[in-house]
Amino acid sequence: MQIRPVERKDIPQIVQLCAWHAEYEMADFDPDNKEQLLVEHLFDKSNQIRCLVAEEDDRLIGYATFIKQFSTWDADYYLYLDCLYLMENHRGKGWGTKIMNRIKEHALSENCPAIQWQTPVFNTKAIDFYRKLGAESKTKERFTWFV
Repeated sequence: MQIRPVERKDIPQIVQLCAWHAEYEMADFDPDNKEQLLVEHLFDKSNQIRCLVAEEDDRLIGYATFIKQFSTWDADYYLYLDCLYLMENHRGKGWGTKIMNRIKEHALSENCPAIQWQTPVFNTKAIDFYRKLGAESKTKERFTWFV
């Protein structure tokens, strides 16, 4: 298995992984037009969004997306990890840690002293994984305001 930056040929598989990720988190997911939108956003040179994929035998088994953001309170930048997903039969084998370490390397290269993310409170396996990495939890409510 390898961890590498996303390529255009990966997009259909990423859309499928997104669907499974949403199902796992008990969230809605509409695949309509997602391939085109992901190509536009992930391959736009002016965009800060990054995507890593985990690949085994020419098949994607996971992905992570992240972006550099600014914290007013810290007066500094950080990386925001939007998604991290591995297919269930590939969890617990060290690949999540390897992906997170690649993201950590990117954060350091961008002079970001922190990485932030969130996970549903019921995702106890992910919470345990993140705590084993040494991450600290902050309790907040997440809101979405559709405009």
